Amino acid sequence: MPASAISIQGLTKYYGRDLGVADVTFDVYPGEVIGFLGPNGAGKTTTMRSLVGLLNITSGRAQILGQEVSVNASALRAKIGYLPGAPALYKNLTGLKHLEFLAKMREVNCTEAIHTMAERFDLDLGRRIHELSKGNQQKVAVIQALMHKPEVLILDEPTSGLDPIVQREFSAIIDDMQTRGTAILLSSHVLSEVEHLADRVVIVNAGKQVLVEEISRLKEKTVRTIDLYFAMPVKEEVFAGIGGIKDLRMYGNRVSCTVVGAENALLRCAVDNGLESVQTHESSLDDIFFSLVSGGDTNGIAS
Repeated sequence: MPASAISIQGLTKYYGRDLGVADVTFDVYPGEVIGFLGPNGAGKTTTMRSLVGLLNITSGRAQILGQEVSVNASALRAKIGYLPGAPALYKNLTGLKHLEFLAKMREVNCTEAIHTMAERFDLDLGRRIHELSKGNQQKVAVIQALMHKPEVLILDEPTSGLDPIVQREFSAIIDDMQTRGTAILLSSHVLSEVEHLADRVVIVNAGKQVLVEEISRLKEKTVRTIDLYFAMPVKEEVFAGIGGIKDLRMYGNRVSCTVVGAENALLRCAVDNGLESVQTHESSLDDIFFSLVSGGDTNGIAS
């Protein structure tokens, strides 16, 4: 296994007597995407700001590309793409002038990348930033984090305010960067986005690390509600013996239940009995959090 691009060991940050995060420990490897999950106030932003040297940690270690983040921070930041949760933009400049200024500060020619991503995001670079909608300002912020092709990406809620088409383009760019070996730490409340992009997830709650988990294992713990629509009513006994389902409810031609883990057996049974359509309602991130934390089924997962 290659050396980690991001290494956090026991990272702890207090604001006076108030806890920001405690004993957070995980690694991100080149070409890996880590989804950083947790409700508001869980400690995600504190961890990310510590990684880019904007906060001094109380204890523990934080390294990027083998270097302590507090040592020669300016040179290290040139290799990092950082998108804060509340980006600060030069709003009197046009999008193009703003991005060109940042590229000049980094001493990197980003002209081609700026125009390519602006076209993909359908962003008008000629308008002043204060004239842009929140979604279009977020596009500028995303481009400034990605345009210099960094070795490490730290992205705090990157798709906030972006429409679904732009979110898809963003995902495609992240896929490309991952293929090139970029290490990516990405926080999000959109579980479907994390499912597509991330290899593993780190979950924090109330400043404490809950677990580090592969996406496949997280999905096994995720409770989903599924509605099955049939050509005609079916009997409840049809679904007897199928593991992972509960709260089975019959409403004429519709059957509703909750599913934990794979739903293959349920769907095979439904198809054999005249299934016409399926509607899945994924749990919110808070629901998954409640299931994981209150269930206590984290032994052997956190690392």
